[in-house]
Amino acid sequence: MKKNVEKTDPTETAEKTVDLSVEIAGVKLSNPLMTASGTCGYADEYADFLDMRELGAFVTKSITVKPRKGNEYQRVIETRAGMLNAIGLANVGLEAFLREKVPLLERLKLPVFVNVAGTTVDDYVAVAQALEAVPVVRGVELNISCPNVKEGGIQFGTDPRQVELVTGALRAVCRKNILIVKLSPNVTDITATARAAVEAGADALSMINTFTAMAIDVETRRPVLANRTGGLSGPAIRPIAVRMVHEVYTKVARHARVPIIGMGGIQYAHDALEFLLAGATGLAVGTSLFVNPACVVDIKNGIAQYLRRHGCASVREIVGTLKTD
Repeated sequence: MKKNVEKTDPTETAEKTVDLSVEIAGVKLSNPLMTASGTCGYADEYADFLDMRELGAFVTKSITVKPRKGNEYQRVIETRAGMLNAIGLANVGLEAFLREKVPLLERLKLPVFVNVAGTTVDDYVAVAQALEAVPVVRGVELNISCPNVKEGGIQFGTDPRQVELVTGALRAVCRKNILIVKLSPNVTDITATARAAVEAGADALSMINTFTAMAIDVETRRPVLANRTGGLSGPAIRPIAVRMVHEVYTKVARHARVPIIGMGGIQYAHDALEFLLAGATGLAVGTSLFVNPACVVDIKNGIAQYLRRHGCASVREIVGTLKTD
């Protein structure tokens, strides 16, 4: 006598394949996740803790024409639900970066975006121009929003006219590399600076950078950071970052067809999904890497599970699909 064999639907026993790939201004990424500038150095620092192939792209820390020592210590402190840093763009400088760090980046087999900083427009142009000759570099992230330096940095990022000036200058030299402008949240209306960047030729927007903030030692009655103030990052800023991404997406980026790389407190898949729904195409993870370098794996898997649960074949299907009515 034959036994009754229950037929099963293959889709119930095997996970449906979903497409996590995205495109940032023509640069193809296997998934939306990348490092946030300043959190993973030049690629080798996290090699023992994270398989970099899990990322869609790698973003370096800031590079300036000349080496920078950065601010005095203490320059990093933990806060509730976040972190304050006043590193001050410490880096090896352009020459050492090209000689010592580019070979490390080539081993990643990932698209690389280099964060570029400076104190004058000519500084930004010099670095961006040099990076045009580096095959592994696919994009320049224009850092005009760092709140922890006395010259350059945030002074460029808070004035739409200055944003337009420096973006336009880099647009003239960025041919091979896409031009990504990193926006400061320390403004009255972030859509104004976003619009200035787009009109000056930005290929993509990166948002947001840290919020200017302070912590005080109540016993000594002095600021904890040697720089007095620093940039606040981490989960504490995420709801504000999500709101800003949605504002820029709906008022500027969607119409201009300019992709957004969203960041600010992404720790779990749920956080990443908020940014995607709000209008971000790419996702940068920063502060959470200090706690759990492998969090990007969990985030990526969580996004895939969400897409399967909602019957989506691609992550691109949910970008900017927030319902507001």
